[in-house]
Amino acid sequence: MAFRACFKVAPLLLALLGAPSAWAEDVIKIGEVNSYKSQPVFTDGYKKGMQLAIDQINAQGGVAGKKLELLTRDDNANPGDAIRQVEDLINREHVDVLAGAFYANIGTALADYAKQKKRFVLVTEALSDNIVWSAGNRYTYRLDASTYMLTAALVDEAVRLHKKRWALVYPNYEFGTAAASAFKTLLKARQPDVEFVTEQAPPFGKVDAGSLVQALVDAKPDALFNALFGADLAKFVREGTTRELFGEQLPVLSIITGQPEYLEPLKDEIPPNWTVTGYPWYSIDTPAHKAFVAAYQAKYGKENLRFGSIIGYAAVQSIAAGIEAAGGKTDSESLANAFAGLNLTTPDGPLQFRASDHQATWGLYVGKLAVQDGAGVMVDTQYKPGLGLLPSDDEVRKLRPAE
Repeated sequence: MAFRACFKVAPLLLALLGAPSAWAEDVIKIGEVNSYKSQPVFTDGYKKGMQLAIDQINAQGGVAGKKLELLTRDDNANPGDAIRQVEDLINREHVDVLAGAFYANIGTALADYAKQKKRFVLVTEALSDNIVWSAGNRYTYRLDASTYMLTAALVDEAVRLHKKRWALVYPNYEFGTAAASAFKTLLKARQPDVEFVTEQAPPFGKVDAGSLVQALVDAKPDALFNALFGADLAKFVREGTTRELFGEQLPVLSIITGQPEYLEPLKDEIPPNWTVTGYPWYSIDTPAHKAFVAAYQAKYGKENLRFGSIIGYAAVQSIAAGIEAAGGKTDSESLANAFAGLNLTTPDGPLQFRASDHQATWGLYVGKLAVQDGAGVMVDTQYKPGLGLLPSDDEVRKLRPAE
């Protein structure tokens, strides 16, 4: 009897066991690795943006008839841990597409992994130029504007100021050193008589604001270029304000400072009149961006958006567009081919993943800092299309190894 009972339920068991495989065939898994614990101010909005895009795409039938599923992992802000999480996502979760990275060194590690394993990776936020240039490869693409693009967006303003003696402040790791190098090169090309009277490069996360500000006071610059961000930026701003370093007498150009992630902690301590790159989500009045903000706040409440919000949303949009362009295929060769020259429209405008270096032409907002209702905002903003902030294809060939 027992044997016959087991025999009778066997077909049912087989059907149940087969169900997950059938379900898996109808799902495209996106494996995403990021610094969720160390950068929650960015990654909270980033993850929400990704999930909003997934929900919208799935509600419209998915991609190539399949639903999208998001699996995230924390990398502990460590390249080795990031690669271990990537391998777990591939080997245990069998993800179809890889994406992620906030820090430059982790983005570079993912690019190297993509090259060695011939595995497609969309680097979403890490800004290092070498991800698409010196370490560039067939399988690595990057969504967010690069360090070079962020710096180039401010050079017109630097030239307009026509100040001769410049000081530079930046964190002493790849993002900061690349930003300083690009700024010096681009400004020198357009204003040959410029002088760089001091460069202050404190260790990332360990800025001694008092010593830093005193060194700048002693150097007596005419203008300042800054690439500090996060807690380092807050310490620098507070100490510089206390010692009256800033003001109309010292113009300051600062990359990414206008992103809400970095403005909000300063509240009404924002130094007025800094010229910055950032994300003024509250004043972008295009229909596409308004629809994005409305959908985001309908899902998550009337909270302020972060730059991570739109990057996460556009990351999923990009992956979906790439899969569609690949005819529904998700293997790395098909995705690498599909992303070369891929065009899509995001809430922040159209962009293309350039075939020459795999960098997206993400546009940037430049404006002035101001305090409104006790909070820091960007005013007098202008949008700069990303293509105009990148070197030509001929120049890229000199920067990027041959495939």
